Amino acid sequence: MSGAFGRVLVVDDNKVIRQLIKVNLELEGFEVVTASDGAECLEVVHRVRPDVITLDVVMPRLDGLSAVARLRDDPRTCRLPVAIVSACTQGEVESGLAAGVDAFLSKPFEPAELVRLVRRLAGQEDDPPSDDGGYGAGHGTVFRGGYEAGRSGRYDAGHARCGRADPRLHPVPGRPPAS
Repeated sequence: MSGAFGRVLVVDDNKVIRQLIKVNLELEGFEVVTASDGAECLEVVHRVRPDVITLDVVMPRLDGLSAVARLRDDPRTCRLPVAIVSACTQGEVESGLAAGVDAFLSKPFEPAELVRLVRRLAGQEDDPPSDDGGYGAGHGTVFRGGYEAGRSGRYDAGHARCGRADPRLHPVPGRPPAS
């Protein structure tokens, strides 16, 4: 793990958003590497070896959901925690879950919410289930398959392509697990 809290690969075609995410994560002790689209993400991921990846959905060359599908197909990256940070439609959320996205954060977002999400994906923060019966860490945050991590805090969704589910996952109250 690099940086005080780990290394994050931030992927967004909007330079301002990339910088906003980078600065907020660096202020919290993360080392941040950036990429401008999904193709660049795939070019640098093995060299950078991030602990977490954040991706936008709509980007040139290769969109975020296609990048996630390729990450999940690669045994070296199939368990790497990935969050989509985007203004997603319901269809994009469903496609993302099917592709293996671990969490979604809606734009616009509060910087503290982004930091909390990345910490949880990196296995550094345990939050109790949300009071509103929703998925995960806060407003606009959805975690994969209606599950949230147990006391270990690690969001390893056990993607089917990787072969096994993580026994630390338990259902979020009020939400059925994905089928």
